[in-house]
Amino acid sequence: MKTMARLVKIHTEDNVAVAVSEIKKGEVLYVEGQEIIAATEIPAGHKIALRKLEEGSPVIKYGSTIGFTTREVDEGEWIHTHNIRTGLGELLEYTYEPVTPQEKEKREAGFMGFMREDGKVGVRNEVWIIPTVGCVNNIATALAREAEAFLKGSVEAVAAFPHPYGCSQMGEDQEYTRTILADLVNHPNAGGVLVLGLGCENSNIDVLKGYIGDYDENRVKFLVCQESDDEMADGLMLIRELIDRAASMERTRINADKLIIGMKCGGSDGFSGITANPLVGRFSDTLIASGGTTILTEVPEMFGAETLLMNRCENEELFEKTVDLINGFKNYFISHNQTVYENPSPGNKKGGISTLEDKSLGCTQKSGSAPVKGVLAYGEKVKETGLNLLSAPGNDLVASTALAAAGAQIVLFTTGRGTPFASPVPTVKISSNSRLAQKKNGWIDFDAGELAEGADMEEISEEFFQYILEVASGRKVKSEEAGFHDMAIFKQGVTL
Repeated sequence: MKTMARLVKIHTEDNVAVAVSEIKKGEVLYVEGQEIIAATEIPAGHKIALRKLEEGSPVIKYGSTIGFTTREVDEGEWIHTHNIRTGLGELLEYTYEPVTPQEKEKREAGFMGFMREDGKVGVRNEVWIIPTVGCVNNIATALAREAEAFLKGSVEAVAAFPHPYGCSQMGEDQEYTRTILADLVNHPNAGGVLVLGLGCENSNIDVLKGYIGDYDENRVKFLVCQESDDEMADGLMLIRELIDRAASMERTRINADKLIIGMKCGGSDGFSGITANPLVGRFSDTLIASGGTTILTEVPEMFGAETLLMNRCENEELFEKTVDLINGFKNYFISHNQTVYENPSPGNKKGGISTLEDKSLGCTQKSGSAPVKGVLAYGEKVKETGLNLLSAPGNDLVASTALAAAGAQIVLFTTGRGTPFASPVPTVKISSNSRLAQKKNGWIDFDAGELAEGADMEEISEEFFQYILEVASGRKVKSEEAGFHDMAIFKQGVTL
């Protein structure tokens, strides 16, 4: 019978290890042949000192500094927010020191998806209702609810995407709303779209059409509620037309090089960086080896680990774009008189994450080892195959919506504490610990916690890759089964 390790040391240079389960004071523990006696109780997912550290010593995890001790720490002692501080400053200067990432051997893979007339590929065939302004949110929701009765053929759902914006906005703030809404209108997971306007809003339908660009009049319909005698009747008539057209569309075999997958984490814990996030990193490398594309976002959770991404940029131009990505977000914090490193969250801390460096080094595990091929502004669509970095905040709903708007057909969401939310596209919840997967079976789609219990990474990563191909082929995730479709737009600037 295999004995589960009590401690995980991530990198050979680390001076801390992570407790796999709760450790009592006085327990004798072993890690890589070293005997450690726990000097204090250590909660599961939290760090234990592998040797005595003087005040001001660097704390090393993932082979990198995650902070500095605020007092002397004994061997076997619990290291957390009570005795470690961040080492982060604000704006930094960076030097391009390129590394040669290890790219995986190419492989063939495919899935059953919907090939659209414009050459894009959807993994769902849904009808979406996109409000131009928050004033018509309730109408959009009511239309979606009633239109479910019309479902037929391959149409899988009618979904409304309410949001509070579209009017009383200015400048960049208004541009964000218009760009994200247009991106969703053009998303290939929607076989049909009803754009629902009020009529007097800043981002009205006539304005939004300029952002949507060329569109198929049979796929995209528009309704201005103030111009309709009965917006519910007119809206349902248009949705029936969209469903009738989309119902005959069929899934066909498509190469995995058409997949674009977004990567995000939230409610992270001390296991996220050693189970779920590295698993997603393996997936990213495998999909890229199959010709596909992945997108990593939540820029504030790159702070402290950004140089690892910068040095994987394929060229100096991408390096400079990544520098601008990082410093641009730091300036956003500074311009609002906020601390750049005011992170991690209370839930992160409870789960064992002590500093932003600790969080970021775990977060960026999702990027795998492939070179960075593209850097995207918020609202920009992906153009380059391979690994892309996307400008968006850490907020779960905002970042996941940004991933969908950039072109992701699926979002992979790792979590140590759990969340029921969805995004505009299938949102796969991957638990970092098995306790969460067992407790919240209605939320979690895949348990990566087995990796902390000795499961083989190669086996689990292959199982996970095949599972995502099944999701791309129509297998519903838990949030879809619950009927959840969420979206959120990045708020910037003044509200009139």
